[in-house]
Amino acid sequence: MGLKRSAEDDLLPTGKVARAKIEGDYALAFPSLSHPVSHSPAFQRPSQLITFSYSPSRVLQFDDSALRYFVNPPHGADLNHGYKSWTRRPEERGRIDGLLSAWSRFKKNLNGQNPEIGVISWRGVITKILTAPYEERDAWELNVMCVDGTMYFEEHLSDARLKEKSDLEPRQLLQSYYGYSFESYCTSSTPNERNQHASGSSSGTSGAVGWGGDVDTNVQWCSVVKTKLGDTRIIIGGEVDCVRGMCQFASIDRRRYLVTGGYTGNTDNFVELKTSLSIRGAQDEARFEKKLLKFYFQSFLLGVPEIFVGFRKPSGYLTTTQVFQTVQIPRLVRGKPGAWDPNVCLAWGDQFITFLTNTVRGGSRGNVWRIKFTPKIGVSVVLLDDVDVRDVEGGERRVGFLPRWYWEEINGAVAYDSEVKSPNKE
Repeated sequence: MGLKRSAEDDLLPTGKVARAKIEGDYALAFPSLSHPVSHSPAFQRPSQLITFSYSPSRVLQFDDSALRYFVNPPHGADLNHGYKSWTRRPEERGRIDGLLSAWSRFKKNLNGQNPEIGVISWRGVITKILTAPYEERDAWELNVMCVDGTMYFEEHLSDARLKEKSDLEPRQLLQSYYGYSFESYCTSSTPNERNQHASGSSSGTSGAVGWGGDVDTNVQWCSVVKTKLGDTRIIIGGEVDCVRGMCQFASIDRRRYLVTGGYTGNTDNFVELKTSLSIRGAQDEARFEKKLLKFYFQSFLLGVPEIFVGFRKPSGYLTTTQVFQTVQIPRLVRGKPGAWDPNVCLAWGDQFITFLTNTVRGGSRGNVWRIKFTPKIGVSVVLLDDVDVRDVEGGERRVGFLPRWYWEEINGAVAYDSEVKSPNKE
């Protein structure tokens, strides 16, 4: 793997190994796209374990209070609407605390069983890993810890990168808002507001037709699923935009009425909402088909069956909408010039996890590794020294990037209740 341990990384008198950086070349080379994949690992259909919500004050709650239901947006909706009322969550480190709280709560139902889990991470991180073979521009970094055979992934964002994400140019910020605005037009707090929503009523603080309420990115509804890539069991958490209310008939006084039911408790009626510029020609079409790669894996990983895309003008006005079934998306690009192949992504993901497992397994339980991906080159790994680990901890009660309560829990100590309703940073 080309990894070299520095000479001063020797045993201390206490028998512990001193932390020192391990230097090495790019140990996992960028995959070749010129040859077909000889073997694509199996990917198990995601199965939901638990859901949770974040409140407007960013309190984690094990309920479905933040759940939203899909409604059709009004034609020509103005995605600029409500921009000045946007409550924007500050950019923060990519902590996995909320996911670990949910996993901890779910494990209490297992009656002492301790399933072998290979990876625990947010959906966004796994998406970055799987789509890396086709990433040509953006590098990324992860912090990784391996404890008792389970690898935990956390996106690493430097202070400079956090500042860059916080200080977007006004035009970039507005464009990022369009996606959230579209979600407001497309969602309702109850499954029975579809007719009211579509008929021209408004909600929230404004009179915009079909407006579902001012945008607050502190509020999220999240799903946690278990799946398997090759031989690796993975726990993935991610935000779900909304669900489709399940229609059914009810009989009242011998008359039958079509009613809309609520959330069914599984992923079958999940909906992912996306926006994109209207397609005006072949170049726009090629650009959109490239975007479909991330659209696909973001939904695929959580078991979301449907992606509802709103196409807009550059000025932010909605023109058309289109429904994409997640499982059918790869067929839309197959055989086209520069097309992406999900099998390449899955094979790379399996190789990436195997490589990391072989690299980080067997070290100290508190080790933190930094994974760096460089487009068209590959992946490098470095073991962080004490100074860098303290930076990862950020002055918080953590062991590496794992919260102290979770560390104590997996070490058998009596930890505080992870459901305590206090602000959670991620």
